[in-house]
Formats: sequence, structure tokens, C-alpha cells
Amino acid sequence: MTKIYFVGNLATTFIRRDYEILKKHFDVDVVKLPKTKFEWIKYPSLVKKKIKKSDVVFGWFAGWHTAPAVHYAKRYGKKSVVVAGGYDVVFLPEINYGAFTNLKEKIPAKYVLKNADLIISVSKSNQKELLEKVKPRKNILIYNGVPLNKFPPSGFDKENLAITVGGIKHSNLKRKGIETFVKSAKYLPDVHFAVIGKFIDDAIDYLKAIAPPNVEFTGFVSDEELVEWYQRAKVYVQVSAHEGFGITVAESMLCGCIPVVTKRFALPEVVGDCGFYVPYGDEKATAEAIRKALYAPNELGKKARERIKKMFSMERRERELVKTIRFLEVGVEEDKQHEKS
Repeated sequence: MTKIYFVGNLATTFIRRDYEILKKHFDVDVVKLPKTKFEWIKYPSLVKKKIKKSDVVFGWFAGWHTAPAVHYAKRYGKKSVVVAGGYDVVFLPEINYGAFTNLKEKIPAKYVLKNADLIISVSKSNQKELLEKVKPRKNILIYNGVPLNKFPPSGFDKENLAITVGGIKHSNLKRKGIETFVKSAKYLPDVHFAVIGKFIDDAIDYLKAIAPPNVEFTGFVSDEELVEWYQRAKVYVQVSAHEGFGITVAESMLCGCIPVVTKRFALPEVVGDCGFYVPYGDEKATAEAIRKALYAPNELGKKARERIKKMFSMERRERELVKTIRFLEVGVEEDKQHEKS
């Protein structure tokens, strides 16, 4: 059985989903990503040991954590696959976002993107950003997936509720459009707005200071509670400056939410004609779109769910990921035979 060394933060839901997919089909090992300076010093040697015992390296995001894996994979003749998930191929200096906006992050990202045997893009927009930055050895598109059974519609009438999901920190206020969402609430005082996400830094103090009374801040919620919010809300808002895919948009649509999003990067790929589009940073237009979505027929929410089921199921991603690794297995076996001859 092919042995895979998995490099990624398993605390991140969509990364953990890929890990669980691969574990079903292959022998998968993983090393906890370093956090302290001491752990970073030891990290390359730990990676080296894992690589020697593996056939394939599978990493999420091109950066300092995947650079040693790609380096040692090349040295020891192993195959390396890296998912370019968003930040690692982005150049958005206007909001100081993306690995290509600063040299410290650009150096490892560029190395990984150019030297990995295969780069997987998670959307056409994400793929376009990649190919504008580097020429990878090989690149394919495999859309992110959402587990259909974990995000069912409620079967009840939706509430007069608009929600957005994201960690509350200063860097997300503009990137995720959270500030715009909160400001738009003043134009719809009879609508319940909820910002769902962990308070990561003191950005919550700023948001509470500008928020009208109809905005609720939940703080961290469990996966089960998040699904309940999706099921209750008629409208899901993601007025981001950038999205490499838009996992929470897809999750909410599965639960029958009508999306209100910006027409930027991957968001139109996910939403299609099942939602409403607004200019980035325009709180009045966002409020108007939320109002329209609240009055839209429930059939639009059902249409949104069907779109995600058809295009972005986890089953589809599993099939394509496993097929990709199986293809690499052929190369692994050929390399082993060549070494013996």
C-alpha cells in the first residue's frame, strides 16, 4: 500500500477532510506542524525521516511547512503533491493579503509551487492566480468538497436572519467582508444579523463599537451549532475581498441559505445563479441584496442546495483525489523498478 506523508494543519476542517479521505485508501502518516522556534529547528529533520519511509508527500498550502517536504521528496526520489488553497498564490497588496505580497512568505511559496510534482488547485480562480505567479511542473483542478450528509436543510421555514462566518480578527474585517456586513445592518433594523466565529484578537471591540443593536456576535460555536445557524438563516453573506473557494458559502447553501456575495475570485464559481452579487465594500448595496434575498422565494435556497450537491460534493473530491494518487502510484512503482534494475 502506498505510504503518504501528510503535511497540513488538521485543526482546519477542510484540510482534515482530505486527511480522512486519504486514510480510507492509503497508509497515511502526519507530523504535527511546528509552532515554537524550538519545534521549527527540529522540524526539517523530522520531515526528512518521514519522507524516507513514504512514497508520496501530500501537503496543504505552499509555505514554510511544506518546503522541507518538497525538498526532501526531490532528494529521495519521492512524489510530492501540494494543494494551493488560496493565500499561497495571492497578491493583494491593497489589503496586505497573500503570500506574494511579502518576500518572507513568497520565497517558500514559490519554491514549493515550482518544485512539487503536482499542484492541485481548488477552483478555476485559484488556478488562474497560481499560473500568473509560477509555472508548476504539473497542475490540475480538483474542486473543494463539502460532506452532503453533515449539512442538511432544516425542513422548517427560514428565519428573518442573515449570517456570516469567520474568525474575528483584524485581518479578516476587510478580507472576509465582516466590517461591511456589520455596517450594512443599520439599513435593515428589523433583520437579525449574526457574526459567527471565534474572537481571535481585539477586533471584536471595534466591531461591537460600530454595530447597531440588531447584530449578534456569537463567538466560537461547535460544528453542530454552526449547522443549526445555517438551517435557521435565510441569507448567508460573504462579501469578501478574496476567496480561494468559499467553503462556508457552500456549507450554507447546502442548508438552503441564499448567498449574498461579492463577484470576486472564486465566489461566482460556487454561487452561480443561486444568489445575489454586490460590489466589494459597499454596505448599502449589501443591505439591499440581503433585503432581496430575504424576500426571495424558498425555491432559490433549494436551487442553491442542488448546485452544491451536483458540483461540490465530498464524494466527487474523494474520487478525484484517490484517482490522482493512484496515478502517482504507477510512477512510484516505475521508479522502484528502475532502482532495482
